[in-house]
Amino acid sequence: MRLVASPQLNEDDIVDMERGYDVREIVERATLRELDRDSPDAVLDGLGLLGRLIAEARLDVKLAFVEQEGRVGIYHEKIGIFRDGSGDLIAFTGSSNETYGGLMANFESVEVYRGWVPGDGKRALRMETDFQALWADQTPHLTVERFPDVARERLINLGNNRPQRPLPGRDDALTPPKTVTTGPARLALPEGLKVRDYQRQAVEAWFRQQGRGIIKMATGTGKTKTAMIATTKLAEVLHQREQPLVLLILAPLTHLVDQWITEVEGFGVRPVAVYESSQKWLATVEEQLAAARMGQRSVVALVATNASFAGEKFQSVLSRISLPILVIADEAHNLGSSTYRSLLPSNATYRLALSATPERWFDDDGTDALVNYFGPIAFELGIGKAIEMGALCRYVYVPRLIELNHTETTLYADLSARIARLAVGNSLDDIDPNSPLGFLLRQRAGVLGHAAGKLSILTADLKARRDEWFQLIYCAEGRRPSEPADPPGPKQIDEVMNLVGNELHLSAHSYVSETPRAERSVLLRRFASGDSLRALVAMRCLDEGVDIPDARVGYLLASSSNPRQFIQRRGRLLRPAEGKERAEIIDYLAVPPSGLPTNFNVERALLVRELERANEFGRLSENYATTLQVLRPLKERYQLMNM
Repeated sequence: MRLVASPQLNEDDIVDMERGYDVREIVERATLRELDRDSPDAVLDGLGLLGRLIAEARLDVKLAFVEQEGRVGIYHEKIGIFRDGSGDLIAFTGSSNETYGGLMANFESVEVYRGWVPGDGKRALRMETDFQALWADQTPHLTVERFPDVARERLINLGNNRPQRPLPGRDDALTPPKTVTTGPARLALPEGLKVRDYQRQAVEAWFRQQGRGIIKMATGTGKTKTAMIATTKLAEVLHQREQPLVLLILAPLTHLVDQWITEVEGFGVRPVAVYESSQKWLATVEEQLAAARMGQRSVVALVATNASFAGEKFQSVLSRISLPILVIADEAHNLGSSTYRSLLPSNATYRLALSATPERWFDDDGTDALVNYFGPIAFELGIGKAIEMGALCRYVYVPRLIELNHTETTLYADLSARIARLAVGNSLDDIDPNSPLGFLLRQRAGVLGHAAGKLSILTADLKARRDEWFQLIYCAEGRRPSEPADPPGPKQIDEVMNLVGNELHLSAHSYVSETPRAERSVLLRRFASGDSLRALVAMRCLDEGVDIPDARVGYLLASSSNPRQFIQRRGRLLRPAEGKERAEIIDYLAVPPSGLPTNFNVERALLVRELERANEFGRLSENYATTLQVLRPLKERYQLMNM
């Protein structure tokens, strides 16, 4: 038997094909993804039967898809050809949905042609010829690939391991079993969860402050689980008092809300996602709150984006809650803005702020407002201590010094001169980003971030690691700055994607603000699999809260001067994972050539920020001495040997 089927391609597979990545690898990835799904016994038995047919050389499979004018589509043809020992031929086209619902409710048709009947024979022979061309990969606009060897072996092994029993002749064979729940949901520590000593200390410290305070823990050390452990313990105390708990978790971005929902579900309660249209969540929230008031529900868990939290409808609901409320603020520094801090509920008895960097950059008022609302820092775990105790993995830091080219140097010198004129009497450490001076500083940072020489060094670094998985590439935002009369330059992320995919032929995908939420989760799963995507290419979207512990190599083509950004990026790479011994951070620092006729003091003050980041990265790395050697010439040139 010869079977031609369509691979189950998702949007990422199609995009990768259209970008010219290896078709065989993509088809193999798609096939294994389907085989890796959790399936009921009926499906596994059927797959095992296919495996036995393949092993006995009674079945051969190929996969086909449409490929026309650079676009990829699904092969959806339904034809079949049968020949018996006497050479008689039967061909059919069309399909019938052979489920009870399909047979009873659908309108289906199948056309059958018998080779020995006048009029039918010509059609049957034509369909047989068409199939033979299809099998030989000679059909225009179709690409036909062999069934992947690794998937073939997977099916054969399944056939050897599954019992040989008849498939059930029931219409509900693929229907998942119903789950039965008894009693109201309550928070409980997940089975097998190992509470680390520092997490226990953090929870105890928060309780000592009467359930208020800030937990300041390095990115990657498990702030989310620590918060949920504290919440579970609080819910237990309130349950003993016969009081329910309203848990309100605030996160800045929708993908963080999705991550929190998964985390809360792991503790036994399904929360309500509060984002997008209120029609999706308002009725459910009101219903659960009413049940809690009547003693029919012990926990109401709500996870909201900051934007939905600030909306009029949610604020109206929040103001009417008289039950005990626990507010957990993830990446709490975002709530220190004037927009959000005035909306934080005053009726919340318990308050917990989470952040690796709760201090707001150049905003003392916002920082003070956070402390006034949530309380002082209850527990702090720095990155050095976290590495020492094994909560984060060790790392090496590799700074790359890249000199600006002639065009970039000219633009850089012009911007530096204008900055020097405006900076007279002003400290560059406290500049309004929206002021004329702030605009010039951003422009000049753009020249450094988009320095063309970074791409050639990145190419060499990627080639040296082309066989490694779990790589993150952080690009500069916007376009490459240009002279006032010239059009804006290219986007660095586009240049990097072209380099990685088309020139080096490495499997990679961009991860940007325009990436749909559903696609983001698919990309993260592919990245974590270790056999689909070698690299994710991003600008800022991987900075806050994204959980990718498998990441091992980070290329920092550009970073803002805000310390929060590089602290979060480092933490993203230092999360522990199975088989991960250490991480590697490669930092690309663009510098002007020596002897540039600019204001030395202004130049020196601006370079201090870059060196502060490099020092912070290098100080806790395993190769700090090497970092000092690389940076020494730059420090000597700008008289910064004391750093």
